[in-house]
Amino acid sequence: MKQRSVLSFFDRYLSIWVVLCMAAGILIGKCLPAIPAALGRLEVAHVSLLVAVLIWLMIFPMMLKVDFASIRNVGRKPRGLFVTWGVNWLVKPFTMFAVAWFFFRIAFRAWIPDDLAGDYLAGAVLLGAAPCTAMVFVWSQLTKGDAAYTIVQVATNDIIILFAFAPIVKLLLGVGGVAVPWGTLLASVVLFIVVPLSLGVAVRRAVIRRRGESFFRERFLPKFSPLTMGGLLATLVLVFAFQGSVILENPLHIALIAVPLVAQTFFIFFLSWAVCRRLGLPREITAPAAMIGASNFFELSVAVAVSLFGTSSPVALATVVGVLVEVPVMLTLVNILNHGKHT
Repeated sequence: MKQRSVLSFFDRYLSIWVVLCMAAGILIGKCLPAIPAALGRLEVAHVSLLVAVLIWLMIFPMMLKVDFASIRNVGRKPRGLFVTWGVNWLVKPFTMFAVAWFFFRIAFRAWIPDDLAGDYLAGAVLLGAAPCTAMVFVWSQLTKGDAAYTIVQVATNDIIILFAFAPIVKLLLGVGGVAVPWGTLLASVVLFIVVPLSLGVAVRRAVIRRRGESFFRERFLPKFSPLTMGGLLATLVLVFAFQGSVILENPLHIALIAVPLVAQTFFIFFLSWAVCRRLGLPREITAPAAMIGASNFFELSVAVAVSLFGTSSPVALATVVGVLVEVPVMLTLVNILNHGKHT
């Protein structure tokens, strides 16, 4: 199947839509500053109500895709899962911190002030601590990965993320000199992972019980895809409306933030690929194992960044840059896998 037939219109041109949302948000922030100012006052416990709604629109449809029943097949081919778990949780968050720290604190020191370097580092950490749980289904299909195995990888990662995300983020942000209260971080995990995941599992089971698996996959689930993309794009407009002045004053920072994110993505991809090859795993297992580690759950990263630091924070900006580079970089990796010799 060709890539164009797998990626939806919005997914295929996600980077273009992100750029358009950046431009729209910056124009709103610059020409109509009263709008973001008014929206910024719609808060409860320092959480923007509008952003909370948009984030739920992003995350809930993705949680519907998680099939926990598939976990019963975990023991069938465990080595690919061990690679996924090890790379995602024992390597990726820490190498992301190291790579981002090197670029923001040393390589780009002449262009990025220390205070912004810490904020951009925090955004990179949030991306590195959240392995992909949605777009990886697309990457797996494009690389002819084992679909059932990919589901198991995603389901088990969602279980791990419930317990590992908050401690890892807290640890690395503490090392990076960014203070984050435990209560706020745990509240974000509950609000943006536990609740939508629980609701998604309940809705999924209810629909399948009443209408069957084929109805759920072919007719029910596709109805939610526009909500995910719409929520993401609207959130980006809002974030860039608050970030407009920062971006106009430091346009170079967008490119500088992208450098460690892209470098980390390629490193994790080739690391996973090399380990799978060393273990002699078949291509249909290697492909999703490599892609799930390289990709990020950027919706969650944006959500937590906005919740913890606000829509106008440089931390949120850094996570949004992750959205900007996601699709072109991952499609590049898809082509590398599809034209490689590893089988």
